[in-house]
Amino acid sequence: MTVVSQRIARAGKHAAWSHTVLWSAVLVVVLLASMTVAITIGPAQLSTADVWASLAHHAGLGDSGLTRIEDGIVWQIRLPRALTAAAVGAGLAVSGAVMQALTRNSLADPFLLGLSSGASFGAVLVLILGASIVLPLAAFVGSLTAMTVTLLLARSLGIITPTRTVLAGLAVSSLAGALTSLVIFWSATGDSYREILNWLLGSLAGADWSAVAISVGAMLLIGVPVFASGRILDAFAYGDTAAAALGVHVSRARWGLLTATALLTGAMVAVSGSIGFVGLVLPNAVRLVVGAQHRLLLPLSAIVGAVFMVWVDTAARSLFAPRELPVGIITVLIGAPIFALLLWRNRSNA
Repeated sequence: MTVVSQRIARAGKHAAWSHTVLWSAVLVVVLLASMTVAITIGPAQLSTADVWASLAHHAGLGDSGLTRIEDGIVWQIRLPRALTAAAVGAGLAVSGAVMQALTRNSLADPFLLGLSSGASFGAVLVLILGASIVLPLAAFVGSLTAMTVTLLLARSLGIITPTRTVLAGLAVSSLAGALTSLVIFWSATGDSYREILNWLLGSLAGADWSAVAISVGAMLLIGVPVFASGRILDAFAYGDTAAAALGVHVSRARWGLLTATALLTGAMVAVSGSIGFVGLVLPNAVRLVVGAQHRLLLPLSAIVGAVFMVWVDTAARSLFAPRELPVGIITVLIGAPIFALLLWRNRSNA
């Protein structure tokens, strides 16, 4: 009977792995197609063949046949923006899925630890001082500071639990938000108001290859290893006691995953500003389709988040051209109704 059970378990694991690979392969193709088409959208008349010709040229595979301006539009403007959008969407979606598992709350999001408010405070400070060149660094430091204060506050209350973490995050987020408002009220003048507002609402308008390095690098160094935590996150779904019984070192795992989530979210916010609802809505949408197993949920949430953000950013820069909407406005317009639906679905647990 034991041998039969082991064979069944191995078969189940193989089926789950095959399912993950199949879904991932399909969605990666969708992502590549979405990015290619998105790069062609804009005032300049470019085709998908032009996009791939430019990529081949910069890979050393011959001449693209494009003018210098056309090649510059693809390589210097639209491609870095599309890559950054994809990385930001993937990072926020993965962070949201991890936060929802750790807190056992499907309505949790990556900004639960006060990360967004902390990043906003750091960004506003450097914008007020006219040092926008260090804005990503200031936003990243601000988010990490907020995360550290949140976790220390939660730890000072005793063992870190989902409830204490949420309450500490709300307190730190409120304080950082108040400080940000105070700085804007006291010091912002002239055009700095518009620059600050654009960042606070989320925007990928200034994305360049340095933004690609930050966002894609964070996704590869932090996000991809988080995919390996699927078994741990599945254990957390049954509570701390059950997770410990399954061999999970609860405190160490929670601290490690919270830190990884904070680092990943901080890097994304540093290049895109505060973009809401991505980490809240997309993991829930993916969970409805593929179930709650995190070995499948995490990678698919990442790819779906990447596709979603590529198209949202494309809409932001093209719907009202030549004016550009902040990306955060569109994500809120899409995410708020879905969030209301999630609240309604969870009304029995409220």
